[in-house]
Order: sequence, then C-alpha cells, then structure tokens
Amino acid sequence: MGGTMVGSERQRRGNTRQRIQDLALELFAEQGYAKTSLREIAERLDVTKAALYYHFKTKEEILVSVFEDLIQPIEELIEWGRGRPHTLETKREIIRRYSEALTEIRPLVRFMQENQATVKELRSAEQFRNCILSMRDILIDPDTALVDQIRCVSAAFTLHISLNALNDLPGTDEDKRKAALEVATALVTQAHRGMQAS
Repeated sequence: MGGTMVGSERQRRGNTRQRIQDLALELFAEQGYAKTSLREIAERLDVTKAALYYHFKTKEEILVSVFEDLIQPIEELIEWGRGRPHTLETKREIIRRYSEALTEIRPLVRFMQENQATVKELRSAEQFRNCILSMRDILIDPDTALVDQIRCVSAAFTLHISLNALNDLPGTDEDKRKAALEVATALVTQAHRGMQAS
C-alpha cells in the first residue's frame, strides 16, 4: 500500500480536479471556509471560473469530494482488517497502514480542527467519524480486559495526535510520525500480550 500512496500522490498533482481540491483545502484551512471564494480558488490556480465550475459548482462540492477521496484508503484498510484474523501481526500491519493513510490526510485533519462549525454540517464528516470508530473496532478484541481495549484505542489516537498536536516538539513531521507509530505499535503489542496472559 505504501508504494501506491506515493504514486497516487504524484498522480494527484497533475489532475486539475485534484489540484482544485488540494488548493481549496489549503485555503479553507488557512483563512477559513467562509472567507474563501470559488473566484479566489480559480485565480490562485490560474484557471477560469468556468473551468472550475466544470469540476465543482460549489465550495461544499469541493469539500465533500475531498472527504470522499481522502478517506477512501482508510475505508479500504478497514475492509481489509475486517477480513483478517485478530493476530498481533494483523494489528501491527493495520497500525502501520493507518499511519500512512493519516499522513495523506494531514491537510484534511488540519482543516477539520480549524473549521469545526463547517465540518459539523457535513454528512461526510460523519462518514469520517464512523471510519475512526470502525478503525477502533478492528483493533479491539471484545473478549479482552478493558485496559487492553483502551490500549488499542489509544494506539489509534496516538497516530491522530502525531498529525498536528505535536507541532511544538522538535523533529520533522516524518520523525513524529515514526515515533508515534512506534508508540502505537508498542500499545497494540502490550494489549495483545495482556489478552494472551488472561
């Protein structure tokens, strides 16, 4: 999955529709959803408003498409995880892939934090929240002790925290992602061992 993401990221750059999504999301995060106009997005991309309308009629259409496109890899990972046995290897692989998928959606997470009122109105945001809950469910073994279930939930949230909540800590974004992945992997490993001991 790692190689595909890099390839898809490269593909995104050349595609007008995706260039619109990327820039719009950047502007929405920087100056707020309400203050960003379609005209400004078109001007920044150096395309006509008609060219922009060809792809999207409204700002909300852009935002909904961003949510749908960016959470697709997470939905695919959840489907993959549901079909796998609850082994430690599976959980570690889920955590590794989830870390990569979250890195791809960093701008979306930033936007969601800065524009919570707008996000609340979107049906796609509910879809994103459901993804997070499903991710929790594929990591947890319902038969394990509560403390081990919480370790699994904490592993997923550790990866979320690494996206934006660690900005004031030293190191690059990639350093923080790797460190968070190491902590998350340790948590699922500890939870799995706890399950085996009980």
